[in-house]
Amino acid sequence: MKTFKLKSLTVMETDGDAFVHHEIDFMDGLIINREDEENRWVIEAYTTRAYRELFKRLQTTGEDLMIEVRITNVTNPPATFITSIIGVNDISDHMNVLFMGTIIDQRKQSVEQHLKALIDAGYQGDILLEKIKQSL
Repeated sequence: MKTFKLKSLTVMETDGDAFVHHEIDFMDGLIINREDEENRWVIEAYTTRAYRELFKRLQTTGEDLMIEVRITNVTNPPATFITSIIGVNDISDHMNVLFMGTIIDQRKQSVEQHLKALIDAGYQGDILLEKIKQSL
C-alpha cells in the first residue's frame, strides 16, 4: 500500500444531467492506494461537522459518487475517482468521512477521444500516426 497526503477534495453530486460540485474544506486527509486486485483506493478527510448532513445523505442513497482530489501538492492536477462512502464518523467536535473507490484514468480517456476525433476526421495509416505524434 502507498499513502499520500490529501490536498483538496471536491464531491460531485448528480442533479439530473448536471453535477453539483461541493468543495470540501478539511483539516487533514489521506489517500491510500490499496494496491489490491480491484485497484481500490481509500480516501479519508477529517473535517468539521458542518458537512455531516451532506455526507450522511449521500451515504444513505448508496449511489456511487464521483470525487476529485489533489494529492501531495495543490498544484498537482486533480485525480478523479468513482467512490462510495464507507464511513462517516464523529470525532469529538469534528468528523471524518471515508470513501472507497477506483481512479479514472483521464489521460487514457483523453487519448482515446483525440484518436477518435482524428479517425472521424478521416485520418488513417501513416498520416494518422503522424498526427498523433504531432499532438504529443
